[in-house]
Amino acid sequence: MEINPADISAGSMNKIILGSVVPRPIAWVSTVNEAGQTNLAPFSFFNAVCTKPPTLLFCPGVRGTDAGTKDTLHNIRATKEFVINIVTEGTAEAMNLTATELPSEVDEFAFAKLTPAKSLRVKAPRVSESPINFECMLNQIVDIGDGSPGSGWVVIGEVVHVHVADEVMLPDYKINIAVLKPIGRLAGFNYTRVNDFFEMKRLPSQIEAKP
Repeated sequence: MEINPADISAGSMNKIILGSVVPRPIAWVSTVNEAGQTNLAPFSFFNAVCTKPPTLLFCPGVRGTDAGTKDTLHNIRATKEFVINIVTEGTAEAMNLTATELPSEVDEFAFAKLTPAKSLRVKAPRVSESPINFECMLNQIVDIGDGSPGSGWVVIGEVVHVHVADEVMLPDYKINIAVLKPIGRLAGFNYTRVNDFFEMKRLPSQIEAKP
């Protein structure tokens, strides 16, 4: 089948993308608004950008129910900071609860019975139950689309502090993936565990190094 995205609905294109770009890591983003109200929500359009400076991105979309802006994006625009918490098998159910569309005044930490922990460099709290937390300062927000449902934003943040639980840290700053037990997002209501590994060593670079 050959598909021109312009010939199908945004919903149909959404199914193709979400079913093909898998598994997707999950950014569990905690923020705080101008009044000090906390917010916590998961986003599966999430990845790393680079390591110097250490930079992550995630992509909130236009809310489908009312074409509104999600609280996470509003808070980041106002405060220029956020925390990305890594989702694990042990926190999956709580993460799913925080995916619920709730009124702005509802605290997702309390709703999901999670423990907010004080961050060191940003005002937004981190999720105590998450073994890895990245405190981030906003680099930029990129608008994508026309603002209708299906459109979204790319939120890029520089990591200014990292919290890593001792039990998931190996020597030389490596993460023990078997202990971390992260989960990934698939299509629909489906998720995946990271429990099947195989190794492929890369060939040496064929480009001559600069003197």
